[in-house]
Amino acid sequence: MRQPLPRVPMNRIAVLIGAKGATAKTLKFASGCKEFNIDSETGDVEVVWGEPGTYDPVKAMKLPDVIKAIGRGMAPKSAIQLLDDHNFFELVDIRKFVGKRSNQQRRIRGRIIGSDGKIRRLIEGLTDTQISIYNSTVVLVGEEEGLAAARQAVEMIAGGAEHGTVLNFLERDRKRSRLSNRQLETIEIRDEMVVPQSGFEELVPGLSDLSERRSRRMKASQVDPANDEAVAAMMELAEDEEVSWGEE
Repeated sequence: MRQPLPRVPMNRIAVLIGAKGATAKTLKFASGCKEFNIDSETGDVEVVWGEPGTYDPVKAMKLPDVIKAIGRGMAPKSAIQLLDDHNFFELVDIRKFVGKRSNQQRRIRGRIIGSDGKIRRLIEGLTDTQISIYNSTVVLVGEEEGLAAARQAVEMIAGGAEHGTVLNFLERDRKRSRLSNRQLETIEIRDEMVVPQSGFEELVPGLSDLSERRSRRMKASQVDPANDEAVAAMMELAEDEEVSWGEE
């Protein structure tokens, strides 16, 4: 089965191919496709998959995002992590916030990157994501929870929020995530431990006999005095009981 993939910008074709085709070979091996074809003149990309069951359909579904991420400036080493089941792809278009004005796009890119890349590194560190900024787009790769926070942070900056406000938001979100992960998913309730009677019998010989006599006496104390038969039965001594008396 042939599958066309997103077209790559001309200045990113060499990155997708890699030195001596190394990147293309890595993508072919990691995705499990039979063929990985790149048109170096147009930037068109196409893959050929084998018979159903010979490849992972999830990787086939995610491969277009890998190509799109590389085409939008992300390093292949970072983009290929999208093939992992736990990683996902997000793209933020700066033009939604400032339109097509190139000078405004450049200003927003600078705000997201920060001085010497500080802001971008802080966002990546607080959300465990990878961020790439290319022309009018911001590409984000990471796990679902951190990815949502990183996208919101980028959109806040693009919308004019102060860096301090954005970083405070990320700090609070990270603390909330940590507390959520610490919560117990299940609580194990153990049955009440029952100590075998034989254990006490070994420690205190005759304890079980004494307990049995006490039980008989307690039952006897509940006899109705008006019931002659019950009183007579109460007065009968067990085999292990006797009455002794003497004069004072």
